[in-house]
Amino acid sequence: MARVIDYNAKQPRRRFNLSRATTIPHSPTRLRLARIRLNTGSSSNMSRNRVELIGTVGVRGVTGISQLLFRIFRNGTEIFNTRQGVESAGSERNYTVTFQAIDRNVSGTHTYTLTVENLTSGTTAQVVGPVSFSGLSIRRSRTTSS
Repeated sequence: MARVIDYNAKQPRRRFNLSRATTIPHSPTRLRLARIRLNTGSSSNMSRNRVELIGTVGVRGVTGISQLLFRIFRNGTEIFNTRQGVESAGSERNYTVTFQAIDRNVSGTHTYTLTVENLTSGTTAQVVGPVSFSGLSIRRSRTTSS
């Protein structure tokens, strides 16, 4: 059993929209997609506290095959990353990428930031929506495993 400590969510883009497309910069420059703040509880219960983070980002390949790097930071320190290849030709141009990260053994109030960057030079990809980022801070009971 778990107890909810805090919840926060941002949805800067609600739907797919080509007219609001934002080009994803090439590494090492990043595009900040969303930021949330969460209270994660006290340090006395730190070993039982965790934050579950979920990001969803709609992207589109424009030229070439881009490798996109999505990162989640806690207070400026990277805690999670994942990659997604995005094609620009044929039927595979639009993608909705969803991922989940778990930040364990945390206490206090933290800022979580979701970013994206393009790792492949000579290619272009864009954020076209939707974009959402949510976090749920929970404390597990003593009888719950993992």
